[in-house]
Amino acid sequence: MAVHSMWKPYPELANELNSVKKLIDQSIQMRNKEVEAVLKDVFNRGGKMLRPAYTLLFSTFGPDHDIKRARAIAASVELLHTATLIHDDIIDDSPLRRGQETIQSRYGKDAAVYAGDYLFTVSFRLLAQYAQSNRQLEINTKGMERILMGELDQMHLYYNLRMTMRQYLTQISGKTAQLFALSCYAGSIEGGLSEKESRKGYYIGSDIGMAFQLLDDILDYTQTSETFGKPVLEDVRQGIYTAPLIFAMQKNRSLFLPLLEKQKQMTDQDMRKVQRLVIEFGGVEEAQLLAQKYTDKAMKRIKALPETNEKMILSEITTQLLERRQ
Repeated sequence: MAVHSMWKPYPELANELNSVKKLIDQSIQMRNKEVEAVLKDVFNRGGKMLRPAYTLLFSTFGPDHDIKRARAIAASVELLHTATLIHDDIIDDSPLRRGQETIQSRYGKDAAVYAGDYLFTVSFRLLAQYAQSNRQLEINTKGMERILMGELDQMHLYYNLRMTMRQYLTQISGKTAQLFALSCYAGSIEGGLSEKESRKGYYIGSDIGMAFQLLDDILDYTQTSETFGKPVLEDVRQGIYTAPLIFAMQKNRSLFLPLLEKQKQMTDQDMRKVQRLVIEFGGVEEAQLLAQKYTDKAMKRIKALPETNEKMILSEITTQLLERRQ
């Protein structure tokens, strides 16, 4: 049950993330053994475990750090994240996730809905078992509500040809940044930091999440499906308009409108033309500048943390994460 290779330089953290994965594996027990096996496989071959890593790291800054409790909260965060991804794939009708066939593509949408719902229950069951107080449950409940609001904001803005940058930023602050913020905040609370100090973790996570989503949206216009691990340019066809497109449309709406007004009838050739126009009118460059602003804010806040080995790791992995090119 090895973790992603990015954690090799940090063996202690890698071991803790392995323990988190084992806890998740032990916590997934279903009567439907086929779906259980698929869910366990999702975690075994899954992503980088970024959010639980942030939870674990921030938990070390407090005076009341308990590693068993921190692992459980980190596992809860990753379960919550994976549940949202499964539901995202259903909504997007996405065939691939991280280069692998999605649950909804393999087993159908009904099974995928129930699988995602089940992971939500496992997430809160772990919190109920290990949380030191109801505060963690309250934090995760509010965090989940904000994530859902971000998803609903996105749905409300499908095919909105007059979508503003403010609307986009509000949407991703709930959809993506909230889960990074929750990861850092929950870890800080677990370690026994005060509300004021824990809020610093929250803002770091939020800035990281904003930059992370901006980079994801940039890569959608600059990568291939093979390098990105999921279909590219599908957001455009599904009416999800992101920063590179919004910036580019501010320069010349008239060239984009005939293509975007086709909505789901857009062809692959149409989407490639949109991609070329976005790059030509500087949409990618402007989105990169905005991502850099959030990155700089996150790094400045991290620099103010206590001088520990965990701070060094936080700084290194955040730099690596927010400077990625694929």
